[in-house]
Amino acid sequence: MATTLLSRTLTILLLAVLTWTAVPAAQPARAASLSPVASFGANPGNLTMYAYRPDGLGSGRPLVVLLHGCTQNADGYFAASGWRKYADQWGFALVLAQTGSANNSASCFNWFQTGDTTRGQGEAASIRNMVAHAVSAYGSDPARVYVSGLSAGGAMAAVMLATYPDVFAAGSIGAGLAYRCATSLVQASSCQYGPTSRTPQQWGDLVRGAHPGHAGPYPRVAIWQGQSDYTVVPANGKQLRDQWTNVRGVSQTPSATRSLTGGTTLTVYGDDDVRLYEIAGMGHGLPVDPGSGADQCGATAAYFLDTICSAYHDARFFALDGDAPPTPTPTVPGTCVRASNYAHTTAGRAYQSSGYTYANGSNEPMGLWNTHIVHSLRQTGPDHWVLADGEC
Repeated sequence: MATTLLSRTLTILLLAVLTWTAVPAAQPARAASLSPVASFGANPGNLTMYAYRPDGLGSGRPLVVLLHGCTQNADGYFAASGWRKYADQWGFALVLAQTGSANNSASCFNWFQTGDTTRGQGEAASIRNMVAHAVSAYGSDPARVYVSGLSAGGAMAAVMLATYPDVFAAGSIGAGLAYRCATSLVQASSCQYGPTSRTPQQWGDLVRGAHPGHAGPYPRVAIWQGQSDYTVVPANGKQLRDQWTNVRGVSQTPSATRSLTGGTTLTVYGDDDVRLYEIAGMGHGLPVDPGSGADQCGATAAYFLDTICSAYHDARFFALDGDAPPTPTPTVPGTCVRASNYAHTTAGRAYQSSGYTYANGSNEPMGLWNTHIVHSLRQTGPDHWVLADGEC
């Protein structure tokens, strides 16, 4: 009897266990992740598309295209570049294009091959079709599409800005090269390791020739260049500066210069048409700054170098931190404006670093970066403001 009862008890327990394990436990909501896109249209450049859409992202939001460097891939770039933080925080989608060894032995984008850098052809056309797919499938805003890349990906970002100025509103080029600096592998090496003798007009003509029928404005451009980069030497940053200031129709004489964290000097041209970030002591790579601060992002790895969070500065340059572009800064010396610290930064009269606000040009401290603290600023020169509480 005892044996029979024990057997029945074990049978009931076993059935209970089997029944419990057969019913799946409730699963938490699945968080957004980087996902491959199986088909995005014509793919003459033999690239792979990945996409990231933050949870709950609606239609009409901006889109940023990211292009990795040689020996890298989409997943690694997504993990280390810092862009995911701001996509989640400010609500925009990411598209990452990936090349591979079938295209290039070092998995570089072919920024120097005319078949891949001409409008409507090769890798450039594939990336363009990824954008078209995102606009159609995700409802991304076609007027707020941006591109950013590193090294060969940075050079390919320049290709996209030149060949599709009607698609991209702005872009960022990290340790990259000017459009059509090279049209062969031999020329590519020459460009990487030494300056090329062209005038700003000649550099600009190369871009204008990429889409001769373009009658609208050209994209605004941010350029990032390590000053100890021996793979893509610092001369390339200045050549990009010459090319895009000429295309934007502004002087190569700076309109503003200021120091940022990580040994970074920011030089602005025109009315924020072109930015050149030069980072003292930095080698070849994308600037990141791991940490929890508002202006910190990314993770250190090969070619991701701990200096300054480039994604933060680029996202703000693209005006992704709000639904509208920043209000233009007045250019008349003597102008006096009273506003919150947040309003001053979005209007370009001040900047934010580590949660604190500083006046552009004078670098005078203004306190915490928020909407509660209010100051008056008076303009004393191009992009130069001083505290003027009580004056306006």
